[in-house]
Amino acid sequence: MLLQRLGMLLQQCSQKKAFRHGIALHASVIKTGMDSDLVLSNHLINLYAKCKDFESSHQIFDHMSNRNIVSWSAMISGYDQAGKPSMALDLFAKMPLQPNEYIYGSVISACATLFALTQGSQIHGHSLKNGYDQISYVSNSLMSMYIKCDCFDDALCIFSSISEPNSVSYNVMITGFAENLKLSKGLELFRLMNKQGLDPDEFSYMALIGICSSVEDLHVGIGLHCQTVKLGLDTTVFVGNVILMMYSTCGLFEEVEKAFMLIKEKDVITCNTFIVACSNCGEHTKGLMVYKDMTATKNNFSLSPDEFTTASALAVSAELASFHHGGQIHAHLIRTRMVLDIAVYNAIINMYAKCGCSKYASHVFNLMPNRNLISYNTMIAAHGNHGHATAALEIFKRMRYEGFVADSVTFVGLLTACSHAGLVDEGLALFNSMQETYGICPMIEHLSCLIDMLGRSGRLEEAECYVKASAFQNDSVIWGNLLSSCRLHKNVVVGERAAIKLLELQPGTSSPYVLLSNLYASDGRWEDVAAARKMLKCTGVKKEPGHSFIEVKGIAEKFTVGDFSHAQIEEIIVTLESLNWMTKKLYMSALFD
Repeated sequence: MLLQRLGMLLQQCSQKKAFRHGIALHASVIKTGMDSDLVLSNHLINLYAKCKDFESSHQIFDHMSNRNIVSWSAMISGYDQAGKPSMALDLFAKMPLQPNEYIYGSVISACATLFALTQGSQIHGHSLKNGYDQISYVSNSLMSMYIKCDCFDDALCIFSSISEPNSVSYNVMITGFAENLKLSKGLELFRLMNKQGLDPDEFSYMALIGICSSVEDLHVGIGLHCQTVKLGLDTTVFVGNVILMMYSTCGLFEEVEKAFMLIKEKDVITCNTFIVACSNCGEHTKGLMVYKDMTATKNNFSLSPDEFTTASALAVSAELASFHHGGQIHAHLIRTRMVLDIAVYNAIINMYAKCGCSKYASHVFNLMPNRNLISYNTMIAAHGNHGHATAALEIFKRMRYEGFVADSVTFVGLLTACSHAGLVDEGLALFNSMQETYGICPMIEHLSCLIDMLGRSGRLEEAECYVKASAFQNDSVIWGNLLSSCRLHKNVVVGERAAIKLLELQPGTSSPYVLLSNLYASDGRWEDVAAARKMLKCTGVKKEPGHSFIEVKGIAEKFTVGDFSHAQIEEIIVTLESLNWMTKKLYMSALFD
């Protein structure tokens, strides 16, 4: 009776991963002299394996005088589930007994984790020989393994050979197709599953909705979303999260907000997805409100932010250039966390840099216990955007000394730094060293930095030569950049050539006409200005009004050219007039002093 009771209690501890209670029961087993019992020993192995205490589980396993198939299965499945696939395979190789379906499933799963196709195929042959290949647990594991190893034909062959595939079999194949972005094949199996009378579950919908992330596939995703509403799955966190992600990727914030509100028991992933969606869709304040609620003592979600949440909230603050919000998040981290993840450190540096506080960014960078390539790239970009080219080059030198190899992002930061500081020769040397020294092919962002750098210094003919010699000579952004530089230096000759090319590439946008008009105006060619404006008017294209953001008392305010609908517009106009009058007064006093 006591033996059965202890076994039942140990099983419950294993299921709930109640480690401390399990240790107490283990002590009782030893005290009562039942530690040599095979059944109790198996329960203890399973308990310690589930709680990831493999030293204890292996110790019990090694001291067992007799081991049965359950003993081996507990150890092998424990290693597989804990992310130790190599240990699972090593133990399987030493097993003197014939495996059962659970052991086959575990070792095949271990092969899938390691992408060990050769070993997986051998175990497949072993299971086939022993007649286990038609058991659903084994066949499903085999399909998953072949899909992960990019052997879809083998997975389909196994699926086709199953006389009565269950919902798990269909889900394995649907998930495999989804992970490899084969939506049409996944949908085909999904429809077949319905025809066979099997009800799709949350795993089926999660896989398919998860890849409906482009505008082309959105109609399919909306159809699947409707089905989840009928089945009541849209309110579950598992399916709700992928619905959030789908609408977020397609930029449909209203749908994102509706889906977020409908999820009943939100988890951290739900909140993280929503914050990222807010950032992507320009609804930064709403994203910060969710983070603020999560950090409150009594919050609506009963959740605490993780590293991804914090990094996302810091990224939102950086987008808003909100020192107020970003500083509050940093202060909260100082108060509540002793150790910070490296990704959070990088997000803090980026936030301070975007808020114009390069000194704070440097201070955080120097305090970091460990740094990665992203840390160095973020710091180089921070110095570069503020025109501190010497500091950026010093960080680059320090990065190489620490053994980090520069990547494409590193050179964007360095070229930006040289451009802002006017270090043209140094910038050209860095650009030319990309391919020669580092084996990095310059991309459009590098060429754009180079053209900006040459354009700022007035070397416009040289900039034009670089554009024409590059693989991006048909890119409108590059030519627009060159045309802007021509207006700055009043170089009409190069500017007209750039404008002609830009009009070829972008006949339906206003920017080429506006830039050309401004170029002629800078040279006093008013007839040509009128002609450029007339050409713009004839095309019927309207110029998008410019806008800017400013933070007032922690709230981001947007101001658009020609828009007088702001609630405090009268107060704003009075203040602007006052500033204008003060500026004129200071100018006049300086003139006569």
